[in-house]
Amino acid sequence: MSNSTKDPVIDRHAMRQAFEKAADSYDAAAVLQQEVAKRLVERMDYMTMQPGRILDAGCGTGFITRSLAQRYPSAKIYALDLAFNMLQQAKSKRSFKQRWSRQVNYINAEVENLPFADASMDLVISGLTLQWCQDLDKVFSEFRRVLAPGGLLLFSSFGPDSLNELRQSWAMVDDLPHVNTFVDMHDVGDALVQTRFADPVMDMEMLTVTYEDVKTIMRDLKQIGAHNVLQGRAASITGKNKLQKMMNAYEHFRQDGLLPVSYEIVYGHAWVIEQDNEVPVIVPFRKDK
Repeated sequence: MSNSTKDPVIDRHAMRQAFEKAADSYDAAAVLQQEVAKRLVERMDYMTMQPGRILDAGCGTGFITRSLAQRYPSAKIYALDLAFNMLQQAKSKRSFKQRWSRQVNYINAEVENLPFADASMDLVISGLTLQWCQDLDKVFSEFRRVLAPGGLLLFSSFGPDSLNELRQSWAMVDDLPHVNTFVDMHDVGDALVQTRFADPVMDMEMLTVTYEDVKTIMRDLKQIGAHNVLQGRAASITGKNKLQKMMNAYEHFRQDGLLPVSYEIVYGHAWVIEQDNEVPVIVPFRKDK
């Protein structure tokens, strides 16, 4: 599912640089990302499989990697990220380094071009990485290529209603793309089918993080590398007048003294199944009440 020429295009160089710079500050600001990672890994509770070879695609500072190492102590895990500094942060966690260093290999590469052999993984898990990929068909084709028959793809991503308050506030200022855009859940599902994954399941939930002021919102987005990396964004630093106008517009969303930042979280999983293979048993996922 490649983006059309009318869709905003991600500046790959700017994206990589953003995550390289954000590595040191990422964990302190990534409260939502860590919560989504926790919920994503918990979905393995409903899968009757014990993967021996796992790819954490877009591992960041290694939150999911560490969770998987504890859950599957006999598995070999490959933690992959395009930002070298993120991998360095993941490797530097002292308690993890002492206990699981031999279990995990760290790979500096892009999810669009995986440096692994065909059918070499039992599980590919990707937490909040797909929204930074321009061509989902290419990414999913790579995931499917490296998954062995019976293998599972499990992922989370941001949906198009993420950062909606910030997007609406900037729209009151000018027509430039100040906020990253995200792919609809149904388009992600279509891309899974297009790349021949079996039994795709998609669902979503809305999560909200609250802040006292807009400056803190902008700071946290920068600290996790999630600020604007679209082509066509303003080439220079936004002027104080425009920034103040956006901040004033954001105040219309204030409730109970706090400013909300909404995130649409898309979850999905799908299988690689050959016709003659037995279909893995899947226990339906149930959200907590």
